[in-house]
Formats: sequence, structure tokens, C-alpha cells
Amino acid sequence: MNESLGHIFVDSLLINNFVLAVFLGMCPFLGLSSKFQTAWRMGVTVIFVITVSSILAFGTNLMLVALHAEYLRLISFIVIIAATVQLTEMIIKKASPALFRELGIYLPLITTNCAVLAVALFQTVRNYNFIQSTVYAVSASGGFCLAIVLLSLVRERVELSDVPSLARGTALTLVLASILSMAFMGFAGMGGGG
Repeated sequence: MNESLGHIFVDSLLINNFVLAVFLGMCPFLGLSSKFQTAWRMGVTVIFVITVSSILAFGTNLMLVALHAEYLRLISFIVIIAATVQLTEMIIKKASPALFRELGIYLPLITTNCAVLAVALFQTVRNYNFIQSTVYAVSASGGFCLAIVLLSLVRERVELSDVPSLARGTALTLVLASILSMAFMGFAGMGGGG
């Protein structure tokens, strides 16, 4: 595809944000957005996992196309993602046991985060070259990080407010997420219609 790198970056970061416009990766988005520090760390972890697995998926796809084994694409991408998450989990456990405990079950669940697989599949379907794929991976995962951090900042602010007990908890989180999503839908006009 002949998309400019700037268009790919803005499109996947803001216009078609994986969490707020495409609604992929909602589990960690809702589950880990109560505190800024946790949300930020999860966002950075997802950026790392998506970028590394996207680069590896790009190379794997080239190999599968050369071998005429495109039918192995999906299973190969899943194995790459699982291996990347396992490596990330081992690094975090060794480097920061406190962060490992803080991220809890959501860290291994990055493997099943549909946004991670979607990046690999979308870059393949769109026939991005290596540079386009890397920009797409960084900006799509950056969009995830941006969304989870914004929601965490709003949720921390709401914690200090006097909210009726009926609206506290999950109900309020979903309302805040939907308002944030509507705000990001305003970026859809930047797409240029094509």
C-alpha cells in the first residue's frame, strides 16, 4: 500500500484507536485502568509486546509466502505472540517482582489480547512493508497506551469526587470509557474519507 507513514501513525493512534474506536483489547483497558502507574506500565508492556511480535510476524509472513504456506499464518502469529509475552513476563518477573505482582493475571493475558493479534493480521492484509509495519505497530500500541492512561487519569480524578453509590464501580467505568470513546470518534473526520 502507498500510505504515508504519517497517515498510518495518526490513523492507528487516534482515528482508528484499537481500544476506543475498534474496541479491541478491552479486558486490560477496563481491568488495569484504576491507577495511573499500573495503567502506564501495562501500556508500555503492550507497546513492547505488539512491536516485537509485529516485527517477527512480518518476517514470518515473508517466509510463509515464499514457502507457499500462507495457511500457517494465523497459528504462526499466535505462537509468536505467546513466545513474546512469555519472554516479557520472565523479564518483568526478574527485573521488577513488584510490577509482576501488580500486573497480575493481566500480564499473561496479553497473549489473548485481540489487539496484539489484530496488529499482525492487519499489517499483513494491508501489505505494509517493514517500515510501515513497524510504524503501524508502534502507533497502534501507543494508541492502546494512550487510551488506558487517559482512562486511569479520569478514574483517579473521579475517586476524589463525591459519586453516588449507585454509579460507582463498573457502571461508572463503562460510562467514562464510552465518553472517552465518543471523544476519540471526533478524530474520524481527520481520515480524509479514503
